[in-house]
Amino acid sequence: QVQLVESGGGLAQPGESLILSCAASGFTFSNFAMSWSRHVSGKGVEWVSGINADGSDIDYADSVKGRFTISRDNAKNTLYLQMNSLKPEDTALYSCSKASSSSYYYLDGMDNWGKGTLVTVSS
Repeated sequence: QVQLVESGGGLAQPGESLILSCAASGFTFSNFAMSWSRHVSGKGVEWVSGINADGSDIDYADSVKGRFTISRDNAKNTLYLQMNSLKPEDTALYSCSKASSSSYYYLDGMDNWGKGTLVTVSS
C-alpha cells in the first residue's frame, strides 16, 4: 500500500533553514505529482508547494515563494522541501502527499497523505 514518511522537522530559530524529506513506497513514485502541505491547529490545511511527476513543473504558495524549494529524486523515491529564512508563522505540521495524476499537484488532487513532521520556528 502507499506509504509516505516525512522526516527532518524540528526546532529552528527565525532565519534558519530546515530540509524536509518524504520517503515514498508502495507505488511508482516517478509516475505521480506530489505536494507539501502544512496544518496549524485551528487554522486548517494550507497547501505549500507541488511538483509534477518529472519535476519540470513546480508551484508555491505566495506565503513561501522565494524561501522554500521543492524537489524530488525519482531514483530514490524521495520528495524534499528546502525551507530557508524560516519565520515563526511557518510553524506547523508538514505533510507530503501523493497526487492521483502525474501533473495536478494542488490540494484537491491528492489521494494519499503522510502523517507529517512538526516544524517549530521560535527564538
